[in-house]
Amino acid sequence: QGQLVESGGGLVQAGGSLRLSCIASGRTFSNYAMGWFRQAPGKERQFVAAISWSGGYTAYADSVKGRFTISRDNAKNTVYLQMNSLKLEDTAVYYCAARLFTTATIGAQYPYWGQGTQVTVSS
Repeated sequence: QGQLVESGGGLVQAGGSLRLSCIASGRTFSNYAMGWFRQAPGKERQFVAAISWSGGYTAYADSVKGRFTISRDNAKNTVYLQMNSLKLEDTAVYYCAARLFTTATIGAQYPYWGQGTQVTVSS
C-alpha cells in the first residue's frame, strides 16, 4: 500500500526559511499530481501549492505566492516545498497529498495523504 511521509518541519523565526519534503512509496510516483495543504489550530485545512505529475504546471495559494516554491524529483519519488520569508500566519501542520494525473486545489479531491509535519514560525 502506498505511503506519503513528510519531513522538514520545525521551529523558525519570522523571515526565515524551511524546506519540506514528502517521500512517496508504493505507487508509480510520476503518475501522481502532488499537493501541499496546511491546517492551523482551529482552522480549516487550506490549499498551499500543487504540482502536476511532470512538474510542468504549478499552482499556489495567493497567501504564499512569491514566497513558497513547490517542486518534485520523480527519480527520488519526492516532492518539496521551499518556504521563504516565513510569517507567523504560516504556522500550521503541513500535509502532502497525491492524486492521479491532474492537479487540484481542493483537498477532498486528493485520496492519499501523509501524516503531516509541524511548522512553527516565531516572532
